Amino acid sequence: MTIPGRIRPLVVAVALMAVLTGCANTTPGDADSDTPTAVVGLTYIPNIQFAPFYVADHEHFYTSDASVSLRHHGASEGLFTALASGEEDFVVAGGDEILQARTQGIDIVAVASYYASYPARVIVAQDSPIASVADLKGRTVGIPGKFGENWFALLIALQQAGLTQSDVTIAEIGYTQQAALTTGKVDAVIGFANSDLLSFQASGFPVTAIDPAVPLVSICLATTASYAASHPEVVSAVIAGMKQGMETSLTDEQTTLAIAGDYIPSFRGDTFDTAKIVLPATTALFSGVDGTVSPPLDPAQWTSMARAMESVGLIPDGTDEQAAYTNQYA
Repeated sequence: MTIPGRIRPLVVAVALMAVLTGCANTTPGDADSDTPTAVVGLTYIPNIQFAPFYVADHEHFYTSDASVSLRHHGASEGLFTALASGEEDFVVAGGDEILQARTQGIDIVAVASYYASYPARVIVAQDSPIASVADLKGRTVGIPGKFGENWFALLIALQQAGLTQSDVTIAEIGYTQQAALTTGKVDAVIGFANSDLLSFQASGFPVTAIDPAVPLVSICLATTASYAASHPEVVSAVIAGMKQGMETSLTDEQTTLAIAGDYIPSFRGDTFDTAKIVLPATTALFSGVDGTVSPPLDPAQWTSMARAMESVGLIPDGTDEQAAYTNQYA
């Protein structure tokens, strides 16, 4: 999220008070002093979208091979800054962001799937004549900026529909999708199924969400190739713990919400009500077509993503996508 580009206006309400502690270790559990601590970066602020990691920590799902500490970046820190510097050992990020980062010289490799499906949506007012990506021609589309998963999804969706950037007006509106669409500043926005779409629904503004069906890999657990080679047992343990946390979050909402309260400041009232909406929308993204949580990554999906990203200039031609992921530890 990213869950970077993946934490949006509605979910900010889930963790508003956490801004004051955005870069802090949010793990309340006890670490084993005899085991090196693996730091997992969860981007920005404490949020229910990271519930599986909170559950795994609280329930001690990580084996004795891994003592895990959770860390939220803070809004002013780059997505991969702490990983590259060694301050974090793992990070949660989009497969597309990971692939692009590798082409920019960052030692990063995806080791497990977190979101099985891509959450980007083209969101329009319910009475809009826009019913498909092709209908965006001549329209104004709002995005936070020309970066991250909103941007990637828009570029590839336009190409799939036979359009180019010159066929639409792209408005960089920051994270003001709701205000921009409801006031008519833009005709459509690129948002996410488990955040922006929920914001519109909660506000009472009727919208239609169009799935652009882009061939992009969504959120993954990633580390550096060097860390994985030096600590293979830790990587496997973190993946296994994450998987158990995902399964619990998917099947036991009440326990998950109760545990999340230990990790998310001010988790009560409207904040808690919001989390109850965001949690099922997020866990719906975890499982594949068979309804199960499966950490291994799909090689064919990574190949399709790489070719799509090359075609719109997001990564250089001939990028070796196989170096950007591994199923060795999942």
